[in-house]
Amino acid sequence: MMDSLKPSLDRAALRSIVEGIDSYLAERDRVREEAIRLSRDVIRYSGWAVTAVHKGDLEEASRHLREAEAAARRLLEITRGYPELYYSGMVYNAVSEYVEARVFMDLILGRGLPGPEELGVQPIPYLQGLGDVVGELRRLALECVRRERFDIAWTLLDMMEAIYLELRGLDYPDALAPGVRRKADVARRLVDDTKALLVDMENRYRLMEELRRARQA
Repeated sequence: MMDSLKPSLDRAALRSIVEGIDSYLAERDRVREEAIRLSRDVIRYSGWAVTAVHKGDLEEASRHLREAEAAARRLLEITRGYPELYYSGMVYNAVSEYVEARVFMDLILGRGLPGPEELGVQPIPYLQGLGDVVGELRRLALECVRRERFDIAWTLLDMMEAIYLELRGLDYPDALAPGVRRKADVARRLVDDTKALLVDMENRYRLMEELRRARQA
């Protein structure tokens, strides 16, 4: 057997192979660094957009949302050739923040619900962002209660519940749909808490109105 062995190593081939891998890793590292920067931009501009919506400054919200969209599209573009980045938690987290901001603004302005294809995003971060919209709708509902706009608050609660019910129907393990089940659980608590609050506050408001009218009678 030993006589049949003919050890040989083509050093030029070895160097060529390793250099090729080195080039790939160097490019991947460059893309990763840019992806980190873009992820931060997406999260920052998306957060600013949501804050501006709650302040009622829709012009500012639209401006931040455009920046978030541009950064998100660039992020997905540069990572598309690297599945380990494209499907990573870093990218998913940033994209879900953009989805949350865009869906929230579109819903409250009556523009309809944009889907993942329209937004150009992957299905999982879309669902993650959709789940987070429930929290923003609750915040707006509470502001409506403070302004005694119970009609709008109830409409927002209906939207929250509709999103929760759809997410609840997705019975997939976390390995397949990471974070979605947890967001559905959070949405359920938010819906229940908001419903209880609205019932209580509206009853108090009606009682106060009745007392006011009684005093004026």
